[in-house]
Amino acid sequence: MLVIEAMYEHHECVELQQMRYAVAVAEERSFTKAAERCFVVQSALSHQIKALERELGVQLFARTSRRVELTAAGKAFVAAAREALQATERAMVDAAAADGEVRGTLTIGVIPTVTAIDVPRVLAEFHAAHPAVRVRLRGGGSEQFVSDIRAGQLDVAFLGLAECTPPEGLAFRKLSHEALAVALPANHHLAHRKCVKLEELADETFVDFPSGSAGRAQGDLAFESAGLQRDVAFEAMTTDLIIGLIRNELAVGLLSAHVVPHDSGVVVVPLVDGPRRVEYLAWNEFNPSPATRAFIGTVADRRG
Repeated sequence: MLVIEAMYEHHECVELQQMRYAVAVAEERSFTKAAERCFVVQSALSHQIKALERELGVQLFARTSRRVELTAAGKAFVAAAREALQATERAMVDAAAADGEVRGTLTIGVIPTVTAIDVPRVLAEFHAAHPAVRVRLRGGGSEQFVSDIRAGQLDVAFLGLAECTPPEGLAFRKLSHEALAVALPANHHLAHRKCVKLEELADETFVDFPSGSAGRAQGDLAFESAGLQRDVAFEAMTTDLIIGLIRNELAVGLLSAHVVPHDSGVVVVPLVDGPRRVEYLAWNEFNPSPATRAFIGTVADRRG
């Protein structure tokens, strides 16, 4: 049992499970989805929320037939409840770690272009060593992962950044350093070449990652540094889509040669003066969890 004394003066203890339910309803904005998330029937969850509201003497949620919204009191309670739940989980995790067992939840961000590490294999080794840790994988872009780590929403992430832009304000380990290549349709007039210069691609139509993303910045910076402009007519968030557009002769792209399958119908040609990309494992150096430290160690062991 845990007490949030700031919410009330004369009430009894609020149960941790009630806090979890309230946070789930707030995040899902639905009693039905919150119940599914918490693996309980909706009637039981609703009963606990009503009991919590009676205990606090305030209404936490404004309910309509179509949606659920937090009241002002609800926003204050849920913010405090999140902190209390996080503190409780961390206390349990740290106690277990002190006894030699790594527990808790590890949230990992993985960009779609990781080539330096075989992520599934690393996770298999990590799970074998620390079976009590629950792992949550999130896909996305490097720039969002950097923000999420700073905000405490991610524990650790695999990043891919331009050579001149290391992750600021984070602890990191450099995993690889490589030059991007140009990916071309198989029948492109440059596909037979041993190497290509950026200036030879200035008139091509490109597909790339979305504008403003770290993946896009690598190519943009290279062309800008060379005093060249390019036409990015297609944007996609996954390498599969980018490769598909190239294969169908809609565009060319700048990619790591390691992410293009040999039988993809796409030819990869080295760039003489192309952008260079660095892959990192990054985390918040302020009080990382035992699970985070253990995962960093597993990656370090793989890299030697």
